[in-house]
Order: sequence, then C-alpha cells, then structure tokens
Amino acid sequence: MNLNKVFLIGRLTNDPQLRSTPGGQSVASFSLATNRNWTTKQGEKQVEVQFHNVVAWGRQAEIISQYMKKGGMVMVEGRLQTRNWQDKQGQNRSTTEIVCESLQLGPRAAGGAQGGDFGGTPSRSSSQGPREEDYSQDAKENLPEIDIEEEIKAEDIPF
Repeated sequence: MNLNKVFLIGRLTNDPQLRSTPGGQSVASFSLATNRNWTTKQGEKQVEVQFHNVVAWGRQAEIISQYMKKGGMVMVEGRLQTRNWQDKQGQNRSTTEIVCESLQLGPRAAGGAQGGDFGGTPSRSSSQGPREEDYSQDAKENLPEIDIEEEIKAEDIPF
C-alpha cells in the first residue's frame, strides 16, 4: 500500500498569487508557515518555523485568492509533488510542493476580513502561535464554511 497525504494548518506568508494556464485553468500558489514549539531539558522554550509551498487548482485557487491574505490561517490537505525543470541558464532545478486537494479557511477576524485572528488578540507573541484558550468561544465559532469537494469533519482532523 502507498500513501502520499499531507495535512497542514498554518498562516500564509504572503498574499496568494493567482494565474491562469493557457487553457484557462486557474492556479494559485502561496507559502504556508507552520510552527513547532517545544521545551528543552533545561526548560527553555524553542520555536522552529517551517515554510511550505502550496499549489491549488481550479475553484480552490479562486477561493484562496479571493478570501485569503497574508497572515490568514488555513488548513490544507493534499499530496507532495516534486517538479523538475531547466531554467533559462540551462541549470537543472527542482522543487517539492504540496498540491492542495481540499482546504478549510481559518477563522475570520472581527470586522469580517480574513486575517487569521480569532476575533481577539493572543496573550503571547505570535511567533509562539495561538492557543485555543487565548480566544473567546464566540470568535472560535465564526468559521466560514466552504464545500469544495467534500466536507471536512471534526473526526477527520488528525489532532
């Protein structure tokens, strides 16, 4: 059995870039930052940030371009793909990216704009990432619902 599946929840590092293929297919690319927090044996808090390149096609690309902005939170489900090409100087290049198969937009900020805030300000620095208890219950319930291919159910989320 083979499996190529990725789940990421993170924040956009820039506004998504929407383009179209010569055949008219929409494609959006964006970078997603995820944080890993841990405490060393000496009690020091550590944060490691990883950056992931994501590509979305079709209606998903349009939705991401329309509703997501730099700093917005999103959950992406997809697969890893490595592409190889030759640049203009004849150098061989490659990149590994996540091809988005489904997504869930993060919470909207107060005022309706997609900004990734849960309707309140976290009580610690954003580099450490938000905790659920940092936000009000009302703000947590203000999630947009977008049905692209199939609905993401709470029992499907791996945490």
